[in-house]
Amino acid sequence: MVRQINNLPGRHPTLGYQVMTSTHLHGSGSFPQYDGYANDVTGPGQWKDYHYPNHQDARTLWYHDHGLHHTAENAYMGLAAMYIMTDELEQSLPIPHGDYDVPLIIQDAMFDERGNMIYDDHSHSGLYGDVILVNGRPWPVMKVERRKYRFRFLNASLSRGYAFRLSTGDPFWIIGTDGGLRQFPQRTTTFRQSMAERYEVVIDFATYRTGQRIVLENLGVQNAVDYDGTRNVMAFDVVGDATDLRGNAIPDLLNPKPPAMDLVETPNLRTRRFEFMRADGQWAINGKTWHDAADSGYEYVWADPGLNDTEIWEFVNTSRGWFHPVHVHLIDFKILDRNGKPPFDYELGPKDTVYVGENETVRVIARFGPHQGKYMIHCHNLVHEDHDMMAQFRVGRPGGGDDPVKAAPCRDLPSPEL
Repeated sequence: MVRQINNLPGRHPTLGYQVMTSTHLHGSGSFPQYDGYANDVTGPGQWKDYHYPNHQDARTLWYHDHGLHHTAENAYMGLAAMYIMTDELEQSLPIPHGDYDVPLIIQDAMFDERGNMIYDDHSHSGLYGDVILVNGRPWPVMKVERRKYRFRFLNASLSRGYAFRLSTGDPFWIIGTDGGLRQFPQRTTTFRQSMAERYEVVIDFATYRTGQRIVLENLGVQNAVDYDGTRNVMAFDVVGDATDLRGNAIPDLLNPKPPAMDLVETPNLRTRRFEFMRADGQWAINGKTWHDAADSGYEYVWADPGLNDTEIWEFVNTSRGWFHPVHVHLIDFKILDRNGKPPFDYELGPKDTVYVGENETVRVIARFGPHQGKYMIHCHNLVHEDHDMMAQFRVGRPGGGDDPVKAAPCRDLPSPEL
């Protein structure tokens, strides 16, 4: 259980909106009332206890604000952090652990001459900063030993995608995706990462000499607004030989049964289509926005899979001007194909967010559970989500599962002792 207390001012000091929050643990199979439903908000002077099951495979999760229409501003200003879950299998593997298992929360931002963050979403299209922050610091330098390190890459930017590579051209080893460890490691010299995706990456610094600097570079992605400062992300300075060689391997088999990766397409599976589009000045899914859900008393759903049903969902982006990172709450999925071609090798692991590129159709397969109730699907360009590229689906029968707003309401301060 985590108690989230909203001690923020009643109004944002510069943007002027009422600061309502809703905490979403991204990647968790939570009950609806603890999932961060957009209208399940906690106002200033209120608190709510969130109960997390922690029943899934070891994985890199993160939690961020999901409050209606102001998710982007709240997450951008700092309401986001990483949440790491372990299990016996992950801890038993000879991969890097402890000091050699390092989170990298990557975000772009803009600042004024006084160092205050600037929020400008360019008429609800996206925010592209000229400064790259890693764990809150601009273009940091990390001292590393001559051995393997495991990095948990989280793209926490609002709108910027990245294509990472090392300045030396040497490979990364991808060992995990959104839903935890892959079955097998994958070697690659570059990988693309959209907002909210997570990749667990091993870099071997043993091949470098002491005193050498290696830069993590960003090659950029289509339709991102790039600046001189967005080319580089951070640097690694090799300071000497390894002081500890435990957990310094990449086994051939990581996870015998990654979640969702055993799902197989068959002719009888139901297929649903979700088109991510711009309609009447709003970002929409299948021509409808979150206003349609609100107007129905939050009963209208874009999809209604049965509990434990397996379905194929098609995410369609007909635009040439935008990519959309599509996030489905509650479940892990497997990517089947991109425009009929196989997915990238590095993304062949359990996922909850997928990069849907310009003029691209991505098909995924998922089993819907373990809970009934209403959950969200949305673009994780949080500016698009706020205006209003967000939908909901219901798992199970109508009325099944706990109500995401009423089952566990927030409470007024003062908060009792934990």
